Amino acid sequence: MVMFETVNELCLKITCRGGGDFIYTKAGAFIGGECMGPKNYTFTKVMLGPQEGFGQALLGQLTRRITGENLPLMKVEFQGDSVTYYANDQQHVVVYKLEPNETISIESENILAFSRECKYGVRFLGQGVISQKGLATSTLTGQGNDSYVAILVDGNPLVLSNIQSGATLEADPDATVCWIGADPTLRTDISWRNFIGQSSGESYMFEWPPQAPATVIIQPEERTSGVDVSMDGRASGSRPSAQRRLY
Repeated sequence: MVMFETVNELCLKITCRGGGDFIYTKAGAFIGGECMGPKNYTFTKVMLGPQEGFGQALLGQLTRRITGENLPLMKVEFQGDSVTYYANDQQHVVVYKLEPNETISIESENILAFSRECKYGVRFLGQGVISQKGLATSTLTGQGNDSYVAILVDGNPLVLSNIQSGATLEADPDATVCWIGADPTLRTDISWRNFIGQSSGESYMFEWPPQAPATVIIQPEERTSGVDVSMDGRASGSRPSAQRRLY
């Protein structure tokens, strides 16, 4: 049995009781650990992917390569009680526990770690023509009672939800880290002003109407915009995020 929790906002703490379990984490993210007696956890580079079976893992690897959702992973196996810690470039860490059959849609670069009870996949989004959010998104679906996901965020995260309020949510795709619930629609607002360099800088948005309930995590830093439609050559987004700068 494993449990995820955040330490000092910037670190992930994973507690394992009893051994015989494993998790997946971003390769090289381990920063420290402790256990009684000799070291009882091991690290193994994941060559193809977290999917079970060679065929599924190979197909998943090809899909991630094509869509740009590739993520270098390592498998951490526990043989006894231990506490291990993980971090990435001083980014903030958010821990979310998925309910059975609940799915989080997240860009691969924002994944720090997930437990064995999460089913990993990639699916097509189609928003990447005008946004660095990409043509696809990674998904993690809970398949048990200990389905943990550790999420990387540039800065303190903002969490919006319309599940109880029934409100309409909007988020900049370049600042959106992940969402749990319904998929957004893409709303665009491109006019002649964009072509003469008078864009507001907010020409496209993710939108969740009241009939699309979701919880959305947003970071206070935008990825660089995918397409520049102005005459003055100024990109409508900001500089690449910390995740992008790592590659």
